[in-house]
Parts: sequence; C-alpha cells; structure tokens
Amino acid sequence: MKAFLWISLVALACSLTAQAQSKTPAWQQFDPSQYAENVTKCDELAGHPDDPNTVIREGLERPQMDLPAGIKACQDELKRDPNNPRIQYLLARVLTYSGQVAEALPYIEKSAAANYPQSLFVTGYLYLSGAYKAAKNPCRAAELIYKSALFQRRAGLLGYPAGVLAGDFKGCPTSQDPDEMLQFVARAQEIAKPSYYEELLIASLNRELASLKSKPAK
Repeated sequence: MKAFLWISLVALACSLTAQAQSKTPAWQQFDPSQYAENVTKCDELAGHPDDPNTVIREGLERPQMDLPAGIKACQDELKRDPNNPRIQYLLARVLTYSGQVAEALPYIEKSAAANYPQSLFVTGYLYLSGAYKAAKNPCRAAELIYKSALFQRRAGLLGYPAGVLAGDFKGCPTSQDPDEMLQFVARAQEIAKPSYYEELLIASLNRELASLKSKPAK
C-alpha cells in the first residue's frame, strides 16, 4: 500500500512539474478604439482584405489598387492623423507595392511599435523573406512574428511555428517552446474555420510540434 502511495505521489509530482514547465502564451489584445476608426480615402484605396483591424468591409488585393492615388490619400490622411498605426501601415503598404521599401519601412516600423497586429506580422515577413528588396534579418523577423502571434494575428499564429520548424529562427532568442506553439495553432483554429489548405498545414504543424515535444531535452 505504501509503495502504491509513493508511486502515485511521484507520478503526480512529475505531472505537476510538466505542467509548470509548459509555457502558456501571454495573449495580448490590440485596442483600436484608442485611434480614429472612421473610414478614410486611404482605407478605401489601400485597405488589406486580411487585416483584422480594417475599418472597411472588403479590402483590395494588389492588382486592384491605384498605387499613386493610394500614396497621396494615405500621406494626406497621415498629416491629419500622424499617430494612427492603421494609417501608417496602409501608407507603408502602398509604398512597398510601389517599390519604395526604404520609404515604407519607417512607417510600418512605427505601426509595429504601436503593436498593430497586421504590421507586426508583415514587417516580420519582410525581414524574413527579403521581399521587395528588404534587408533580411531573421531574428528581428522572429521577434515581430512571435509578437503578432501573441496579439492573435492568425498569420502569425501559424507562421511562427512554421518558421521555427523550418529552421528560419535558429539561434534567435524568441521562445520556441513546442507547447506554446501548439497553443498558437489551436488559437488559429478557434479564430476562423480553416480552409482546406490551412487544414493540411495545421495537421502538419500539430504532428511536427508533437514530435518535437516528445524529444528529450538536450
């Protein structure tokens, strides 16, 4: 009886230790109400369809955009509302699509510094991929995409674990805890019903993260 009790206590202690070591994401929420939320000409000409904080019903893909008109509208709006991270992001978007990445980065960095979720992810993507001739910086990318996941930007919730598993963030100081990343994937599923291809990605991420979790720590 004593032996059974001892084994049970040891098992419970191991279970509690594992739970304590499991990292829970420090979820955060962006509050758009601290900035003007009226629909502007800039929003109409440069709004992104997947931006969770867009103020328009439907955004525009790049081929649909009038880039010169979008740049002017967003520059004009930013003069009226210089600290609005949504407008900063939109101006950066049209400048980037116009090939003016050097001019765009200060605006999107300001927007990311205000924790605008779309900017956190997009800026991270630029630094990771080097798209539009942006200078690559994998660890800065990891920092931004990880933070976008904490702010529950769906692309970051799936993109960060994918980047970790691909080795894109090797040696970077951001958390790469499998339990936390499994929770990222689960949260992405809660936010919106996955498409067919997202379901394939999610299944792959869950499988690889579970395998990573089961490996003994070195």
